[in-house]
Order: sequence, then structure tokens, then C-alpha cells
Amino acid sequence: MPAATQPACPPWTLAPQGDRCLILTFGDTIDVAIGRRCTAAAWALRQADIEGITDIVPAFTTLAVHFQLPGADSRNGLSRLVDEIRQVLTDNLAEDSTATHGRLVEIPVCYETEYGPDLTDVAAHTGLSTDEVIRLHSEQPCYVFMLGFAPGAPYVGVHDIRLDIGRRATPRTRLPAGSVAIANRQTIIYPNASPGGWHIIGATPVTLFNPAGDPPTLLSPGDMLQFIPVSAKEFLAIKGSQS
Repeated sequence: MPAATQPACPPWTLAPQGDRCLILTFGDTIDVAIGRRCTAAAWALRQADIEGITDIVPAFTTLAVHFQLPGADSRNGLSRLVDEIRQVLTDNLAEDSTATHGRLVEIPVCYETEYGPDLTDVAAHTGLSTDEVIRLHSEQPCYVFMLGFAPGAPYVGVHDIRLDIGRRATPRTRLPAGSVAIANRQTIIYPNASPGGWHIIGATPVTLFNPAGDPPTLLSPGDMLQFIPVSAKEFLAIKGSQS
């Protein structure tokens, strides 16, 4: 008699993180396909509008599902919540799914020395010219994995292997708002003046975070970001138009 076929394990795991959060894990490496599964799962759960879920936060390889269970019977409520989450993902997230519901967003960046003080050092470290660094950084759209560190700050990648450089040995205590920095084949844009330990290769004049906006952030996980090189004159003109 043939052995019974075992059901396939889902391509994700679910575990509690404290008493008000569940963590869905889709992988263990920073990879665009895994990032897209995180944002696809976030989109599906938001569409499902499951009772008790208060927030859904995608990251590089995980999705945090925050919840507040209604009623007094929290144990049964949690079991119901987990079952609904599993069902939504089973119905909407194929094992090879890399669908994204994000937008293509263009971000102007001035790479001139005044705005990119580490560009020459990055070029020397990678063995590239500064023009080659700019080209590799801006020629292809890249993926917004998550927002973090500061409100509206995107973690973007994964860049060409030739741009693989670690963080600065000594972080700066204050960076100008709009600083565009790279490390570990990723880019982060600092929305406000803040400390930072990545290599500053340029700056953008656009506003990434506005607490009075709807939504307050320019970018969202799942978006594709295209960096557009601009001159210092164009940088100032764009910045002036937003004042």
C-alpha cells in the first residue's frame, strides 16, 4: 500500500513575538524575491481586514502582525486569528509568488561633492570611478524593503555586487536631511537630520516624511525606486519648489 502523501509545508513560519504580535518569516537572507513575498503577504492581510489586527509591518525577511484581541476569551481569539492568517496566506500567496503592489517612484539625487562627501572614498574602495559608482547606483530601479531607523527612512536594494561596502568605521553624529547613503549593497535615505554610519554619496531635495501628509511617507515597502542624477542647480530648484 503506498504511503500517504504528506501536505507540503508552507513557505513561511509563524511565531509569537510577545503577547500582542505575531512574526511571519519568509526567509533568512536579504533578497528581493523574499522581500516581495513579505509585502505581498502584507497586502493580502490588509485586504482581508481580519478582526483584531491593528498593524502590519513588513521588513526584509519577516512580517510583523500586531493585534489586540476583542472580548475576554483571548485564547480562543488567538487561535481564530492564527487560523485566519494561515488561510489568507494559503489562498493568496503561492510558493513562488513575487507579486508586488508597489509603485515606481523617481527620486532625484545630486552626487556632486558638496552633497556626496564619501563618493570618492567609495570609488577608491570599490576600484571604480565616481562616474561608475553613480551609474551603478542609478541605472536600475531598486526595491524598497522596509521603512525604519527614522520615520519614512527607506532601506533599498539590493545593489550591484561591485557596490558592496561595509559601514563607516566611525559614524557621523549629524547628517543633513535627504542624505543618500550606501552600505552592504543597500541604500538608505535620511529623511531628517540625524546620526548615521553609512557612506554618503549624494542627497535628494525631496521630502520623504511629512507627519501632516496622507500618507505621511513618500515611499512604502514594495515600491520600486529609481534614482535620477541631477546637478546642484537642479537640486536647489527642486528644493526651492517644495518650500
